[in-house]
Amino acid sequence: MSVPNIKDLVDRYIAVSFSVEKKAASLVKNQIGSDLTNDQHFTLRYINQVGSCTSSELAEVFDVKKSAITAMITRMWEKGLIQRTRDENDRRVVYLTLTDKGNELYAKAEEKIHNLVESLINKFDQAEIHQFIETFEKLDNVLSENKAGD
Repeated sequence: MSVPNIKDLVDRYIAVSFSVEKKAASLVKNQIGSDLTNDQHFTLRYINQVGSCTSSELAEVFDVKKSAITAMITRMWEKGLIQRTRDENDRRVVYLTLTDKGNELYAKAEEKIHNLVESLINKFDQAEIHQFIETFEKLDNVLSENKAGD
């Protein structure tokens, strides 16, 4: 048995990465429904975890331009999902928090996604799950280090 060359491994990685990303995004979208986009869900998730943040922080975390975050935040504010609060000491700074409606929608979406991921993970044994998560976390770290070196 021969060892696959690097080109074959890269091709396999690119193909499976694309396929998994598309399928996973579609499954998540089916769970959260038409009330939220996947990006809006991840934004609600982040704000829920940190409690309060700024648009600049979101742009940095999601590695997008601030104008893209501003447009999405405006749509979410119009839906009543997030609240904007100006800093009392620096009126240029606007803090974003979830409204009750935002928290409720996030919790419902998160429960559906949790159930979906649990149903997928249960198709693997414990060792496979742990190895996959550890390898995926390692890939995330490698990508973060690579980005930091730019």
